[in-house]
Amino acid sequence: MSRKKNRLTGVDALNEAFDAVDHQPLLDHLGVDIQRDLLVLALTHRSFANENGMLPNNERLEFLGDAVLGLSVANKLYEQYPSSPESDVSKMRASIVSRYGLADIAREIDLGNHILLGKGELLTEGRSKDSILADTTEALFGAIFRQHGFETARDVILRLFAYKIDNASARGIHQDWKTTLQEELAQRKRPMAEYSATSVGPDHDLVFTAIVTLEGEEMGRGEGPNKKLAEQEAARQAFRKLRESRA
Repeated sequence: MSRKKNRLTGVDALNEAFDAVDHQPLLDHLGVDIQRDLLVLALTHRSFANENGMLPNNERLEFLGDAVLGLSVANKLYEQYPSSPESDVSKMRASIVSRYGLADIAREIDLGNHILLGKGELLTEGRSKDSILADTTEALFGAIFRQHGFETARDVILRLFAYKIDNASARGIHQDWKTTLQEELAQRKRPMAEYSATSVGPDHDLVFTAIVTLEGEEMGRGEGPNKKLAEQEAARQAFRKLRESRA
């Protein structure tokens, strides 16, 4: 008579989940070593921590990483754009270190596959959510800072964000991506994009997900606190996909 295997919890579950993935490719993308305990902590989302005995999660490291990121990018923009007024530099920084900017970087380094998530987040495609990707990216910066200090963390950040910094625009944060996408489609003599949106969560904390399709093909998916922002992010992804297809 077979016995049902007991489900691991606590630190055992944490170690098993962490060891199930090869994290060396992530470290190679970052270009720096992170000791095991810090890397485990940086990758542990609160959903996994809460489901396994209220383990420590990455939110404190995220807090640190946010500060290191903000200062690193602000100082680089200050140096690189000496003739830009404070108002423009501030908008540039806000656009670069936004949730969407961080999620872009996370996808470039394939971070989603390394995050330790609870069952609920896994069922709702948590590995692709902008908010989770952005927060975990900041947690990694916090871990690098804790182990190696500010200069190393700054160097990692500036390397990962080099393209965004070099192409920073004061108007980027306010860009109307739906209009930009439609102009691109019109130029290519393609039909208009179609949008659909859904929302989940309590009324006071709704999260909207928007999908943009072109001739039946999904071209982008965005998330935001309202339908407008979710559609803008979906349009931004679709525009990038179109541009990449032209290259």
